[in-house]
Amino acid sequence: MISKYLKPLDEVDAAREDHLNFVADLEKRGFSVTAGRQDPPLGGVILLDVDTEAEARELIAQDPYVQRGLASYTATGWQPTRGALAGYQRVRN
Repeated sequence: MISKYLKPLDEVDAAREDHLNFVADLEKRGFSVTAGRQDPPLGGVILLDVDTEAEARELIAQDPYVQRGLASYTATGWQPTRGALAGYQRVRN
């Protein structure tokens, strides 16, 4: 999921702790492979391990950034075939 901030960065940053807690919960549950803010900070990327775009959208709808109208996400499917994530195996807790 690739996000785009819809509000000024100071408004986004006011909700950042809640957003990071949300991402930490995704990690704990085995849904987030990695995540981070874009540079420059226009949005972010969350690499989700899900089976469908619908599942990704259902999860991301719970993001405080989305719920507060601070960011929107675009789903982009991807299969790692090379590099550090080649052969990635799903881990669910």
